[in-house]
Parts: sequence; C-alpha cells; structure tokens
Amino acid sequence: MNKTASWFWFIAAGVAVFIIGGLHMAVIHLDGIAGIFNPAGGSSLAWENVSGRNGSLVFAVSYVILLGAALYHGLYGLYNIVSELGISEKANGLLKKALLAAGVALFTVGAYAAFAARFITVS
Repeated sequence: MNKTASWFWFIAAGVAVFIIGGLHMAVIHLDGIAGIFNPAGGSSLAWENVSGRNGSLVFAVSYVILLGAALYHGLYGLYNIVSELGISEKANGLLKKALLAAGVALFTVGAYAAFAARFITVS
C-alpha cells in the first residue's frame, strides 16, 4: 500500500475510533440518554445488561470494528513516529513486520473475545 492510501486509512480509522468510541462511551456511561440499550433496565454496567449487549451481533461487530480501527490508527501512528527517528532501512522493515505481527495477534485475540462473549450465559 502506498503512503497516500496508508494515510487515508489512518485518518479514516481515527474518525471511526472517534465515532464508534463515542457511541460506546455514551451507551456505557450515559444511562439516562442511552438506557434503551439496557435490556434489564438500571445501570448499564449491571451484569444482566452487559450480557444482554454481548449477545447482540451488532455490538460484537461494532467492537471488532472499533478494535481494528484503534489498532490500525495506533500502530500506524507509532510506526510513523519511530520511522521519523532516522532508523536504517533494515530496522524500518523489521519495525513494520513486528508491528504488523503484533496488530494481527491483538486483533485475532480481541475479535475472538468479542464473539466468544456472545455465548457467555448468566448462571
């Protein structure tokens, strides 16, 4: 991917983090406004509401999109900061591969957790 496309996706990921992260914060912390997402009523942090939201495919997909956008935005930003320090081409290539591997590993674990949480039941 060329620099222009990478920068575009960096900005798009930042916008996605801002929008989806803001919605996430509103649902979790503004019970009076976003209480419609609390199937059991009351606090949005009550286990019944948390497990109710976890059972929703929409919430699982939004968590995975938020995770992917945050990882891309953060790791690409870190790559740009470190690469501007004047490191060698070999170190730059190793950095790119290490950040890619870390991003894929973190995304895999996070996406698995988001979808596995859909099947946790209240006992």
